[in-house]
Amino acid sequence: MSAKPSASHHENALPAGATITSSALDDAEKGIYDSTPGLPVLSSPASAHVDEKKELALISPTSDATAASPRPAQPAAKKPTKRKVSKWVLFRLWFNTYRKFFTFVTLLNLTGIILAALGHFPYAENHLGALVLGNLLCAVLFRNELFMRFLYTIAIYGLRSWAPLWLKLAVTSILQHVGGIHSGCALSGARQVNELLWLVYKVVDIIIYRSTQHPAIIATGIITNVAVIISVLSAFPWVRNNYHNTFERHHRFIGWLGLASTWVFVILGNSYDFKSGEWRPETYSLLNAQELWFAVFMTIFILIPWLTLREVPVEVEIPSPKVAILKFQRGMQQGLLGRISRTSLMEYHAFGIVSEGRHSGCHYLICGVQGDFTRELVANPPKTVWTRELKFAGVGHASAMFKRGIRICTGTGIGAALSTCIQSPNWFLIWIGSDQEKTFGPTISALIYNNIPPERMILWDSKKRGGRPDTVKLLKEVWYSFGAEVIFITSNRQGNDEMMQGCLEAGLHSFGTLWDF
Repeated sequence: MSAKPSASHHENALPAGATITSSALDDAEKGIYDSTPGLPVLSSPASAHVDEKKELALISPTSDATAASPRPAQPAAKKPTKRKVSKWVLFRLWFNTYRKFFTFVTLLNLTGIILAALGHFPYAENHLGALVLGNLLCAVLFRNELFMRFLYTIAIYGLRSWAPLWLKLAVTSILQHVGGIHSGCALSGARQVNELLWLVYKVVDIIIYRSTQHPAIIATGIITNVAVIISVLSAFPWVRNNYHNTFERHHRFIGWLGLASTWVFVILGNSYDFKSGEWRPETYSLLNAQELWFAVFMTIFILIPWLTLREVPVEVEIPSPKVAILKFQRGMQQGLLGRISRTSLMEYHAFGIVSEGRHSGCHYLICGVQGDFTRELVANPPKTVWTRELKFAGVGHASAMFKRGIRICTGTGIGAALSTCIQSPNWFLIWIGSDQEKTFGPTISALIYNNIPPERMILWDSKKRGGRPDTVKLLKEVWYSFGAEVIFITSNRQGNDEMMQGCLEAGLHSFGTLWDF
């Protein structure tokens, strides 16, 4: 029932009809939902015919090394070969933290429902509404910008100076899969199912004992149930990704209707004495009801992000037909993502924020052309856009916990990765793309070359290098030479899978892009 802007993995610039939620958190972390047309797509490893030293060289038009020696003729890239991956590795990647939480939370709630139905769960019998609203409150909290920023802050400042690496990795995994604002279903999938189960159980309980209930209570209970069912169904990944506007209308506005009917349901349910069949005029019983306070906090956390909504001026640079660079006032921390829209209530998309730091006077969003929204940014650049000034944290925000790391990205994924490497001298940037300087323009190139020294980055131009690199081999070499503790990956699905599988096999700690499950 949370008011959820557009975005899965959602809320980033997603294809027409996608969101950044589940993630595609969730593609906010990616900078865009998938690879931009015309930019390289990482599939199976395909090494260009270059020696290992040149493979690790910084390839850019301004590179001294490039100027000193003419670039050899570019051979055609080798035909991709399928990397064999063990079933154990595939299972470990599939049964990730998300699915572990999903399984645990769902089984826990199902156990509670069964015990309540059998009469062995007294609390549920006396506070069934509280269990319903408790699940709803959890759903809201783990999609709330403020609450997730709080969790990230506690993790970063509480762990980075003393915690062992295994604990930092575990906490990062939890934050990624529980929070991911544009992480599609993630844990919210389990929460939505459980909300629905408890709510159905509650309404069935009311109907069974309808002879002692007032018709108004039964009616509002059914309305609340229907609203939540519609909201849950509209949030399914297939609906979010293919019918984005349908998702937003139903998940957000029907969700708000469900919130309003929840308030009526709570007030009526705690103001009516079903034993005597009379209304209780006193407010004491209502103020002492757990359901009321769950509803209060749920409403507060839904409203907070919307209270920071502003229409702000924006400067738009169009370096190529494939990309729009949006410039906003105010510097930002690394690892944050911002949602933007041309209207105040509809069609929000999330993108990674590029900034030189809080001290900077501006920040940028790199919007690759994917669907109608981003295509319109290029065709008809806006003078102002709507955005929430309270930004949400992507998993990259957790990079501040680690001593040294690698940020690897493809195409427009640079939007989610660049700030980390600009703001921290302990992070290495690997960017794989096609003719990056021409495609993304002088602004992004200047941010890279002015803030990241050559020994701390590899810009792989697949057009000039004659193909894509063997990304796993490249990551291994940089991992050991740079002394990295962790790798953050921002790529399309094929590239993400390839690198995650290779890193796990090689014992390299990595976190990849999330998609809806």
